[in-house]
Formats: sequence, structure tokens, C-alpha cells
Amino acid sequence: MSRSAVIQFQSVVSQYLPGVLASIVVAIAARFLADQYHAPVMLLALLLGMAMNFLAAGPSKPGIDFSAREVLRVGVALLGLRISLEQIVALGWHPVLIVVVSVVVTIVVSMLAARALGFNVLFGLLSGGATAICGASAALALAAALPAHHAKERATLFTVIGVSALSTLAMILYPVIARALGLDPLQAGVFLGATIHDVAQVVGAGYSMSHDIGDTATVVKLMRIAMLLPVIVCAVLITRAQGGQGTGKKPPLLPWFAVAFIALATITSLGWLPSAVQALGNQLSSWCLVIAISALGMKIQLKELATVGLKPIVLMVGETVFLLGLVLLLIRLGS
Repeated sequence: MSRSAVIQFQSVVSQYLPGVLASIVVAIAARFLADQYHAPVMLLALLLGMAMNFLAAGPSKPGIDFSAREVLRVGVALLGLRISLEQIVALGWHPVLIVVVSVVVTIVVSMLAARALGFNVLFGLLSGGATAICGASAALALAAALPAHHAKERATLFTVIGVSALSTLAMILYPVIARALGLDPLQAGVFLGATIHDVAQVVGAGYSMSHDIGDTATVVKLMRIAMLLPVIVCAVLITRAQGGQGTGKKPPLLPWFAVAFIALATITSLGWLPSAVQALGNQLSSWCLVIAISALGMKIQLKELATVGLKPIVLMVGETVFLLGLVLLLIRLGS
């Protein structure tokens, strides 16, 4: 390597390293607190990042921007390691139908509701996708696929906060609802897996009821994660139809992280990866997403969140209640 190349490499490292390290430190702190107090790690990372937002205006800014964008995309790509076709087939066609219908209908209704409330339909896609697919991870993945916009980061931040809070509440209430409705173990697992937003909360709620319900809920949740890819493609198609939000530049139909998601999901389904490698990839994905949300929190000012008003809260609560009712209806129709 030539001397000029070495100097250029050192310059790039010195430019990005402070912000990346700051994001990693916040992520480690969030993970520690989440383990100690059994709280949602994404929400803690977001709040801790917001407390450190003064870093985003200094020398750390390039690295923070890099973490919020590129590290996020790596984490989304690695989500493909959680998908196994064998797990999905084992459940049969009815849970698959419930997942597909509930995801599609919830997102469409969310986009229509967002427009009715005076928001951009892409905010409905973002919040509806987070509600219908996999919580904060879906919000971050969809945000990565959408074009740059002055309000996108604030919308993403609000969506992550809202969906994390609602997911924690659902983890507590939904097992009670499942018992009150007299759902059998398979129905209860499908119900929890198809309605609770984040993976961690699905696991917590499912295994709090029984091991079998926890297994079913986890697989159904993975099926919802598999829906992330077609939803990302739809988001990109909408953006392309709008001409890249007026810039005239249209994003690729499949972003690189979506292609990587497909490749890793295929490899996982074929059983080509050792379980240890798959587990390592899942851990890396989780860390990348926590680092990215820490960086996103650092980029947002608290005063900006205070201006969102009541309507976005109504939208997200309405999406959650709608998904709950729709899944219960589909379960009853299939019984």
C-alpha cells in the first residue's frame, strides 16, 4: 500500500472513529441497562443517545451519521439469518395466511389513515410497517430504504419510541387477553407472534405462558420478519414513483442490504450455515441495530419531538389496536 493511500486511510479513520466509538459506547450502556432492568434495549439506546445529542454537532458528527446509516443497513441485512423456510412450513398454511393478510392490510390501512390525518403516506408506511412487521427493526429498515427528507429522522425516532413502548405494554397485556379468550396453545402462539411488535417482547410473552406457545410465537414472528423484504421493495417503488422526493434521482429497486437479506435468508433456509455462525450473525445484527438507534438518538433534538402533536400518537395506537383485532378475527375464522 502506497504512503498516500495509508495517509488517506488514516484520515478516513480519524474522521469517522470518534462518532462510531460514541455510538458503540451508548449501545453498550443501553445493553447493560436492558439486561439489568429487563427493559427494551432499543428504547434505552434511543433515550441514552438523545441525552448525548450534543456530540452530533462536533467532530463526532461524521461517525454518528455513518452509524445511523451504514451500520443500520448491515444490521438489517443480517436479519436474514433469522429466517428459516423449514420453520415456516412446519406451522402449516393458516398461520402464514394470517401473517401475510395482517401485515398487508395493516400497512395499507395505516397509509390511508396517515393521509386522512394530514401526514405523508410514507409516514403511514413507516409506522404501519413497524407495527405490522417487527417493531423498531422494521422502522429502521424502512427508514434506510426511504429517501432523505428533512422530517424522516424525526418520524423514525418517534416511530421507534412509540412502537417500543407499545410493544412492552403488549408483552404484559396480550398473554392476559389470550388466556381470557380461551385460546389453545397454537392459537395463543400465533396471536402473540402476529401482534406483538418486537422480537424480544414476543419471546418474553410467549415463553411466559408455556414453552410450546413460545416456540410457536417465535416462528410466527420470524415469518413477519420475512415480510420485511417485500415491504422494503414496495417502499422503494413508491419512492421511485415520486421521483426520489423531487430530486429526480430514483433509488435502486433492491437496495444492497435487501439483496443481502435475501441471500442470507436463502442460505439459512438451505442449512448451509453452522448454528454457531448463525447465532454469531444474529448477535451482530442485534448489536448493529442498537448502535444505529443510539446514533439516531444522538442526531435528534428533544425539542423536535415536542412538536409532533397528538395525531401521530393516535395513529400508532390505532394501528396497534387494529392489528390486534384483525389477527383475532383471522384466528377465529380459521378455527
